[in-house]
Amino acid sequence: MKRLATILGRLALLLFSPLLFPIAAGALAASDLAARFRGRKPLARDSRPDTSAASVVIPNWNGRDLLEKYLPSVVEALAGNPRNEIIVVDNGSSDGSAEFVRLAFPSVSVLALETNLGFGGGSNAGFRAGRNDIAVLLNNDMRVAPDFLAPLLGSFSDGTIFAVSCQIFFTDPSKPREETGLTQGWWENGQLRVRHRDDPQIKEAFPCFYAGGGSSAFDRRKFLELGGFDEILAPFYLEDTDLGYMAWKRGWKVLYQPDSRVWHEHRGTIGKKFADAEIRAVLRKNYLLWCWKNIHEWRRLGGHFAATFSAGIFSAVFGDAPLRPNLAGFWSAFRQIPAVIRSRRRAQALAAISDSEAFLRPMGGYFRDRFANLPARPAKLKVLFVSPYPIYPPVHGGGVFMYQTVVELAKVVDLHLIVMLDWPHELEPHQPIRNEVSTVEFLVRTDYRIARRASIQPYAVTAFRNADLEWLIHRQILTKGIDVLQLEYTPLAQYAGGFRHVPSIVFEHDIYFQSIARGLPYSGAKIKASFEYLRALRFEALRLPRADRVQVCSRENREYLESFLPQLRGRIDDDVRAGIDTSHYEFRLNGREPGTMLFLGSFRHVPNREALDWFLRLVLPRVLARLPESRLKIVGSEPPADHSLPAHGRTNLDLAGFVEDVRGPLARYSVFVCPILSGSGVRVKLLEAFAAGIPVVSTRLGAEGLTDQDGEICELADDPAEFAGKVVKLLTNRERAEELARRARDYVVQNRDTVGMTTKLVASYAATVVRMRQG
Repeated sequence: MKRLATILGRLALLLFSPLLFPIAAGALAASDLAARFRGRKPLARDSRPDTSAASVVIPNWNGRDLLEKYLPSVVEALAGNPRNEIIVVDNGSSDGSAEFVRLAFPSVSVLALETNLGFGGGSNAGFRAGRNDIAVLLNNDMRVAPDFLAPLLGSFSDGTIFAVSCQIFFTDPSKPREETGLTQGWWENGQLRVRHRDDPQIKEAFPCFYAGGGSSAFDRRKFLELGGFDEILAPFYLEDTDLGYMAWKRGWKVLYQPDSRVWHEHRGTIGKKFADAEIRAVLRKNYLLWCWKNIHEWRRLGGHFAATFSAGIFSAVFGDAPLRPNLAGFWSAFRQIPAVIRSRRRAQALAAISDSEAFLRPMGGYFRDRFANLPARPAKLKVLFVSPYPIYPPVHGGGVFMYQTVVELAKVVDLHLIVMLDWPHELEPHQPIRNEVSTVEFLVRTDYRIARRASIQPYAVTAFRNADLEWLIHRQILTKGIDVLQLEYTPLAQYAGGFRHVPSIVFEHDIYFQSIARGLPYSGAKIKASFEYLRALRFEALRLPRADRVQVCSRENREYLESFLPQLRGRIDDDVRAGIDTSHYEFRLNGREPGTMLFLGSFRHVPNREALDWFLRLVLPRVLARLPESRLKIVGSEPPADHSLPAHGRTNLDLAGFVEDVRGPLARYSVFVCPILSGSGVRVKLLEAFAAGIPVVSTRLGAEGLTDQDGEICELADDPAEFAGKVVKLLTNRERAEELARRARDYVVQNRDTVGMTTKLVASYAATVVRMRQG
């Protein structure tokens, strides 16, 4: 019978949910509309609390055994200052907790409540009873370090600090640290998401999303101004998240203090009294109530209702999943609509900033940007350089650009690196970089996201959407005092923007949507590639304008990008990147092996695979017809398998694969071929060939950004027969080859040397910092 009633209840919810969701949304909208006609009282002025003493509040319900075990550590930690006080709030316990505390701990005050007001209600009562400005809220299953209090009190350094969280360890050290006190919160797919970070690199006070209700210190006056823990979230969970978010929206700050250490027996009380199913049901309800109370931007709230409705229907049909909304949770929240509206009105009246801003401020980078007093002209710029790919050894053109820029930048700025790696074994080769820069952090990718076919995000963007990378960027900006954020490659543009005083600058090694468009004629999956082109175009159109400056490889790239995004005019640099250190390349005209051609490129890059295929099928046979003894040397990481190459001319091929130093092949062979048919940007392989003195034959697209004049610094040809003829000419006409090589060397030294380009780069950084900080 009970099972039948449950099934009928679910069917009723499924039938009526299309009506309940609009009613809930309409009620909140009506409340917001009415609020526009009400006057708003001015907010109270901030004041710094007295931190000479603290009131410790410990809510308790039938936790006599926990108090006996953990209360002594609190008594010991607060001894020595008679102004400190400990208040145990007993929530109508039936196990003799109140009497036990009175007898066993006479120095502890007991506030005995006749009924159980829940965690929030009991805590509020304890805060009202406290006599000190700082109230420390502890769970009854929390053991504290003897010196835990001083770091908490010392962190209330100004009148805008609302709360400070302790660093939490579990009583059982073998448990994963799911709870640390270093909290994060973000908005994703119409829902609030929260987590704890375990980051041992955080050594000082650091912003966090909320201060945990059982392990934090609060400015008591501010706590009461916000109304304390909201009873709509009874009996437990998310009360602290709610209060922390309200504090950020009020314009205050919430901090994590790693020097204040406590140990928690997780769910010591709740886990004993409530079943897991009951706890999950409360969480589902409270996540909805949290949104209905606190999210005041209807762009977000509308998305929330749509996502909740679809998730609820999905759960009803296919079953529940952890924390995914379901219709039962929605119904539980719906029944509290009148109370939610009252709480929502109070939250709106207390808010000083928007939801969007409130989600940004707890992130380290935005925290520095919003609150630090930053000099307009730093004596020495601090730059955070972020690469989504390995830098050393440079196995692809972008790696060369990045590594050589890093070396030069490190000489003139305080340079900090974040480098993403694909595999742990890539860590060791990067160790020499530690000696070049101030700090370097490596992040080995473990979450290889694949873009869903229906997703509006490009594949490359999804692949590099990484919560750990975002955390690391913001941590470094704050802890290292970063002035400039340099993001390499288009996909990292997702981390740019939103800063007011810290420039975020994106280097488009190639214009992603242009590169895809040029590859469409050679794609075997044109529909898929066309969809990716549209996704890339949308992404770059939305994200690049958020960057403070955009760097591209050439004038051609700049003009192309400006034709799509005219609002970027004046914010694109085309002469500060895409260079090499020409002094590292020996200019060699003599001693080259006659009759040899060199193809160089990482075969992880699709345009290189297309280029080699075109050259082997259409160009090489024509060269061999005239010079049958000539040979092609193929150098690059992840080369194609030998059996995959065309049979004709295979005996004239030498697949060398990856080489540690490309300067060897560049100095050895006679002609460099660059038959690139797609892609964007500037080919570093050509810059290296120019610097090394090996004459070049390239397609016009391959030489884009360097020259469009045939025979000026390289031979240009797009037709296979013409391309082959020019290769033969350079192989047989030494004088012509040397003349071309000399002009190419002069060009790259004068226009594409990293030393000169880095000087311009730093000047661009400095000017952007001044402009943003002086307004």
